[in-house]
Amino acid sequence: MSFRWTQMMAVVLALAAGPAMAQDTVKIGLILPMTGPFASTGRQIDGAVKLWMQEHGTTVAGKKIEVLLKDDAGTPDTTRRLAQELVVNDKVTILAGFGLTPLALATVPIATQAKVPELVMAAATSAITEKSPFVIRAGFTLPQIAAPLADWAAKNGIKKVVTLVTDYGPGIDAETWFKKRFTELGGTVPADLRVPLKNPDFAPFLQKVADEKPDAVFVFVPSGVGSVFMKQFAERGLDKSGIKLIGTGDVTDDDILNGMGDVALDVITSFHYSAAHPSAANKAYVAGFEKLNGMRPNFHSLGGYDGMRMIYTALEKTKGNTDGEALMKAMEGQSFESPRGPVTIDAATRDPIQNVYIRKVEKVNGQLWNVEFATIPNVKDPAHQ
Repeated sequence: MSFRWTQMMAVVLALAAGPAMAQDTVKIGLILPMTGPFASTGRQIDGAVKLWMQEHGTTVAGKKIEVLLKDDAGTPDTTRRLAQELVVNDKVTILAGFGLTPLALATVPIATQAKVPELVMAAATSAITEKSPFVIRAGFTLPQIAAPLADWAAKNGIKKVVTLVTDYGPGIDAETWFKKRFTELGGTVPADLRVPLKNPDFAPFLQKVADEKPDAVFVFVPSGVGSVFMKQFAERGLDKSGIKLIGTGDVTDDDILNGMGDVALDVITSFHYSAAHPSAANKAYVAGFEKLNGMRPNFHSLGGYDGMRMIYTALEKTKGNTDGEALMKAMEGQSFESPRGPVTIDAATRDPIQNVYIRKVEKVNGQLWNVEFATIPNVKDPAHQ
């Protein structure tokens, strides 16, 4: 980004942000990958936003809520352009969504210059919220999820693990924090394998896993890519090799789990949400989501649902004041009971503190589910401690 462009944007955005206080309509710019390889993330968040508004109405503190959905197809340049148009032309109060880390990062300069909150509903690299005081997260971070699984592995007889992750921010976070915790507990990681984000072919990497003969392979892939990984895992015969498959919950994403078939059975993952979470709040959420959207909700849907909760609660606290700094302050420190369990937005880091669950894929009534069997309560992002 050139210095001249940055100067120009600062002037334009300052002018655009001026009338926000007087608006009777609160416009939320929702930027999601609705097409392309990460479209499942977009569909899930969009479906959850619609469910929240169906359940809680479209007026808060005397303000009409309007969601402007834009498709960035998972391309950072498109995300940046859409964010700029939403702020300058549509005068949105909040920018939200962001299906991948590069998309969230592409928006940070615009949100910061315009003093418009950027609410990250999906992207999970730990460092995103460090980039600006106008960035806050509704979902999760990869260090928060990966470290508890290392604890579980070390306590359950797993001594040698190969890590296999997608080669971008969240994957590197997952690799770093699993390996750090696992080796501190006496485990060994003889190989760190990183797979390209675009057009991934897991076969050569899975061959390296087979050659190492570890007790387990730890996997992170972005939402929607787990079915490709599972197919190739089975094709290489690793499902029958005795090598355990463990990973973050992205690999057994609820949205696509049933399509994976029995190769997914017994896979152990750690995550902050499962559609099988047994609380009354979650059972109602899953039923409502399926009725409205015709599909099972996944973890990204919770980023959308609870993100809308954070916006509505903030507007109630500010009595409809849409000033960016006031809204950020009103979102920081919120605590609520989510379908995933209890959540607090850490006022210091603007990241969620939440339960992490250890789960196993099981067949229940003919369908595959991530069945939780252990809970680690109130987990902070260890990268921010």
